[in-house]
Amino acid sequence: MLELRDMQLLLSLARHKHFARAAAVCGISQPAFSMRIRNLEDQLGLSIVKRGNRFQGFTEEGEIVLRWARRITDDARAMEQEILSAKGTITGTLTLGVVPTALAYASRLPAMVAKVHPGIMMRLRSASSLQIQQGIEDGSIDAGITYSDGVSADVLDLLPLYEETYVLVAPRSMAPRARGTATWAEAAALPLTLLVRDMQNRRILDRHFAEMNLHPQVLSENNAFTSSLVMVNEGFAATIVPQALIASLGEIQNAVALPLVEPELTKSICLVAAVRHQGLATVQALQRILGREA
Repeated sequence: MLELRDMQLLLSLARHKHFARAAAVCGISQPAFSMRIRNLEDQLGLSIVKRGNRFQGFTEEGEIVLRWARRITDDARAMEQEILSAKGTITGTLTLGVVPTALAYASRLPAMVAKVHPGIMMRLRSASSLQIQQGIEDGSIDAGITYSDGVSADVLDLLPLYEETYVLVAPRSMAPRARGTATWAEAAALPLTLLVRDMQNRRILDRHFAEMNLHPQVLSENNAFTSSLVMVNEGFAATIVPQALIASLGEIQNAVALPLVEPELTKSICLVAAVRHQGLATVQALQRILGREA
């Protein structure tokens, strides 16, 4: 008889790709962890893991087992939540992956959810759009707030949230003007600090600049807007951030925020969850709350 615990261990190994780290996260010793994986292989009569001096991945049969392990653990978790929901209570941890540009928007969600469902504990995790899709696939993330571009509707359930627009934030001494708007050409002429290239936001900006035949002066790259805004405050460079972030921060000391126009660029931000996660009561609760807002 297959045990749910073995499925969870297998998923931990897939997530961490390292026996010792996976075992530590699961709260058991590495020898005990390895023994349970071997016992599962013996029980199924096949090799699940490619072995060497270190973890080398899963065999072809192992990938099949892994796919079923995700389905089994998802169904078990959904069953637990549905039973609690039937009793009138929705409880559990909801892990939400969020692209950096939407963190300001997402930061208000735990309080919103807690008002309706105090038993739900939300865990916000900053991640790239690719990391969110991978996390939803491997089960480490329940849902995500990301760009709608590239979302596969047959795999992910999508709920539009808002349109992202962009603002030039520049030191007062560097800004093209003190108020009003700025053009993308004016932004490209300034020394800029932007997100790193593996972030969707950066790819959007690079593509937009290229389409306008503009060549921005990028002096530094960061994986968070916080670092960029510190550099702006110190007068080192300007940056481009989502309007939602500026709205949450209010006035930035020593800086000017000018909406970018000619043309105005908009991108759709949405809530995504795996179609297979539709049975999770915590995800359904979040979808209902945001659906009423959208």
